[in-house]
Amino acid sequence: MSRPVIIFVLIALIAAVAVPLADSQYLTAHVTRILIYAIFAMSLDLLVGYCGLVSLGHAAFFGVAAYATALLSSKAEISNVLISLPISVLAAALAALIIGLLTLRTAGIYFIMATLAFAQMLHFLVNDNGFFGGSDGILLLSRFYLGWSDIDLSDGTARFYETLIATVAVLVGLSFLVRSPFGRTLQGIKSNERRMRALGYAVARYKLACFVIGGALAGLAGHLYVTLTSLADPSILDWTHSAQVLMMTILGGLGTLIGPMVGAFLLIEIIDQVAELTEHWKLIVGLVVVLATLFGRGGIAGVVSRLRHRFTERAPAP
Repeated sequence: MSRPVIIFVLIALIAAVAVPLADSQYLTAHVTRILIYAIFAMSLDLLVGYCGLVSLGHAAFFGVAAYATALLSSKAEISNVLISLPISVLAAALAALIIGLLTLRTAGIYFIMATLAFAQMLHFLVNDNGFFGGSDGILLLSRFYLGWSDIDLSDGTARFYETLIATVAVLVGLSFLVRSPFGRTLQGIKSNERRMRALGYAVARYKLACFVIGGALAGLAGHLYVTLTSLADPSILDWTHSAQVLMMTILGGLGTLIGPMVGAFLLIEIIDQVAELTEHWKLIVGLVVVLATLFGRGGIAGVVSRLRHRFTERAPAP
C-alpha cells in the first residue's frame, strides 16, 4: 500500500476503535453492519477486480454461511462461534468449490448468468423449505458466545470489536495475497488469459482457487451478519443482494481492496439516508450509482488517484 493509503487506513481504524465510546447502540450496530459489508465487498473484489470473474451469485456463499450458522444455533444448539464460524466458512467454501467447478467452464456473460442461476436455485430452495424457515427465515433467540469464556457476542461492543478484528485481518490478508505470486498470476489471467495459459499456468485451477477463497470470505461476512441480526432469511441469497455488493465494489473502485470498503460505507449511508426521505429511494440510489459509473471512472479510488496525480504534476519541482 502507498503511504497515503496506509495513513487513511490508520485514521479510519482509530476512528472505528472509538465508535463504542460514543455510547450509542445504534451507531455501534450501524458501523458493525458497514464492516460486515466491507468484508463482503472485498471478497467480491478479489474475484472481479483481480481475476476478472464477474459474478451475480456471490450472495449465495454469504447466505450459505448465514444459514449454516443459524441452523447450528437453532437445531444443534451450537452458539460457540469458535465452532460455528469455521463450520460456516467451510460450508461457504464447499459451496463455492461445487459451483465453481460447474460455472468456471463458461466465461463472460455465460459465467455471470450461471452464477446468478445457482444463487437463485439456493434462494428458492430455502424459501420453499420449512426446514430453513421458509420465507420467514430462521430467527434466533439464543445468544452467541466466544469460546468457553464469558464474552457474550450479543453485547454490541464485543460484537463490534470481533467484526473490526475480522475486517482488519481480511484486509491485511488480501493485501499480502494479491501481491504474492498467486495474486500476480490472478492479475495476469484477468489481463490476458490466453497468454497465461500459453506460458504454462494452470489457469482453471487458479480461477477455481480464487473463487473458493472469495466464497469463504463471503461466508465469513455471512456468519458475522447472523451474529448481528440473529436472522437468516431468503433475501440474503437473492441476486439483488449480489448486485448490491457489486455496486459497492464498482462505486469504490475495482482492484483496490480499500475502494470496496469505502463503497460499502457510501452505498449503505446513501440507502439509509435516502430511504428516510422517500419511498422511491431505489430510483434515487440507482441514479447515483449510474452517475458515479459514468463520470467517476475507476470509482472513488480512481477519482482520488487522478486528483493526486494532477496535483503532483502541478507541484513545482524542488
